[in-house]
Amino acid sequence: MIAALYDDLFQAMLGTRLEPWLDTLRDQLHEVLVNTPHGDMLRWQASLDGLPKLTADQVNLNSSAITARSDEAISADVKETLHIALKGLCPWRKGPFDLFGEYIDTEWRSDWKWDRLQEFIAPLAGRQVLDVGCGSGYHMWRMLGDGAERVIGVDPSRLFLMQFEAVKCYVGREKSVHLLPLKMEDIPPKLKAFDTVFSMGVLYHRKSPIEHLQELHGALRAGGELVLETLVIDGVLGEALMPEDRYAMMRNVWFLPSPDTLLLWLRRAGFRNARVVDINRTTTDEQRPTEWMGFNSLKDFLDPEDPRITVEGLPAPLRAVIVAEAC
Repeated sequence: MIAALYDDLFQAMLGTRLEPWLDTLRDQLHEVLVNTPHGDMLRWQASLDGLPKLTADQVNLNSSAITARSDEAISADVKETLHIALKGLCPWRKGPFDLFGEYIDTEWRSDWKWDRLQEFIAPLAGRQVLDVGCGSGYHMWRMLGDGAERVIGVDPSRLFLMQFEAVKCYVGREKSVHLLPLKMEDIPPKLKAFDTVFSMGVLYHRKSPIEHLQELHGALRAGGELVLETLVIDGVLGEALMPEDRYAMMRNVWFLPSPDTLLLWLRRAGFRNARVVDINRTTTDEQRPTEWMGFNSLKDFLDPEDPRITVEGLPAPLRAVIVAEAC
């Protein structure tokens, strides 16, 4: 399995700034995919294997939904087979995707986030890009559509890997984009290999946010760009919220800084020219339950009497996008 998924990546890393990672990467992937089986892996693999063999005549990585279409009509039986296989990989959280007319309406309208940040980042043409906490890979496809030379995503979820591979079956196995079921900590420190690093929706899950920022800095070449998206609070320099227990029903939320506090963290972690380019309050139009993600979503995490606060009585989710350069 590892060879089938990653041999082209291993070859592409030779002779580049990524080559030092090869010393550990094969063993890391073997440990995760072979030595540490997941209880649902056989079921997810069966869904992946059950995808009908279809060839896309049209692929669009720059529309709101990542799209693969055929010029020829798809039979009803094939459509049903496709639907069943993709449904077997639920829940789908980040998207949307449109695969031969099967529209995967994900929990998050991830295209809205991309639209908010796209104009503020350095052009991705020809860049080596890392997407940390990439989920099922929606934004990786958008990065590739914007001209990135190669996109590598890291996310430890095996389900996200299966979802990504399902999309890749149709959008293009030959494309220079790979999802590694690893954590940011698995990337060699001070690799200094990437031109752009994205970390979106990760920082508030880290017990030590400054360490995460330092890890991101170490992955970037000098002058490379960080695109950081995270939860923040209204407040002044020095203020940060640490929930007593849960935040919006999430247990693993540690620190929500004010924007000015976050900019200070970035400076202390070695970044320069850090600036906030967008602040947006998450709405129940952007994050909601759908046919493809039928569990509780944002509306269930907010106070039903006052959507400005969470069910715990804390400020409702406010997200900031920050762009900075590595020194």
